[in-house]
Amino acid sequence: MKSAEVRSGLGIVGDRYFNHPAHRNASITLMAVERLPQQGPGEAGLLRTRRNVLLRGVDIDAYIGSTVFIDCGTGPADLEVRSAARPCAWMDTTLGPGAQRALRGGGGVRCRPLTDGILTVGPAVFGVREAPET
Repeated sequence: MKSAEVRSGLGIVGDRYFNHPAHRNASITLMAVERLPQQGPGEAGLLRTRRNVLLRGVDIDAYIGSTVFIDCGTGPADLEVRSAARPCAWMDTTLGPGAQRALRGGGGVRCRPLTDGILTVGPAVFGVREAPET
C-alpha cells in the first residue's frame, strides 16, 4: 500500500478497525521501525507486526499522552497518542519465537485520529502539537 486515508475519529479507511466503536480511541497504531526484531527470516513489516504506520528516527513510544502530527506533503494528520500497543502472542507466530517478549516496551502506540489526512510511503515531517502535562 502506497498511501492511507486517515479520517478524524474513525481511523484508516479500509483498515479492520475503521469506524469500529470499540477502537475509535485507538484506531491507528504507530511503531518505530528501529524497534522491529532483527531475528528470523524475512523482513518484519507492517503486515507481520499488525501496525498501521512505521516511522523511522522517531521514538514514538516516548510520546504517549501527546498530540502529534505526520505530514507527508499533503497536509498534516493530527493524532492523539493514547496508549502503548502491547504486543500479543500472535507476534511469535508472524515474526518468530520470542518476538512478543522482544517487542515489550517498544511495540508502538495506539492513536486516535484528530484530523483527516493522507499518509504516504516515503519522507514525512513528524512533530508534536501538544506534549503531555508533567
